[in-house]
Amino acid sequence: MPSAEFVEAVLDVVVRIPPGRVMTYGDVGIAIGSSAPRAVGRVLALYGHASPWWRVVPASGKPPQGHAALALPHYLDEGTPIRPTGAARAGTAAAASAPAARRAALSGDYRIALSAARLPYTHDIYGEVAL
Repeated sequence: MPSAEFVEAVLDVVVRIPPGRVMTYGDVGIAIGSSAPRAVGRVLALYGHASPWWRVVPASGKPPQGHAALALPHYLDEGTPIRPTGAARAGTAAAASAPAARRAALSGDYRIALSAARLPYTHDIYGEVAL
């Protein structure tokens, strides 16, 4: 079990992630001076229900495992950039359109566009960590 201090540190970072932006589990770890992204995920699984948990994603950009459908309304409401994947991608210009991305997202076949959505390391969340 993670320590109470670790849990508090993780949740303090998660609530500070701005709407429409994301951090990876590893990014949250870096922000609190830890190299334990799996422990960050464990904290969110056990204690993150009252926090904006959908703003923390794996480095792959996929939504939190098993929660794609629950996270999607949050991403759409907050304007978080998402990209269709798999068959929905199809390599066509139409697949890159907003309606196509929404259809792909509704099917669960999406990823977060980390290049646009990931919180930069210059954000004040990282302010106390030597990068």
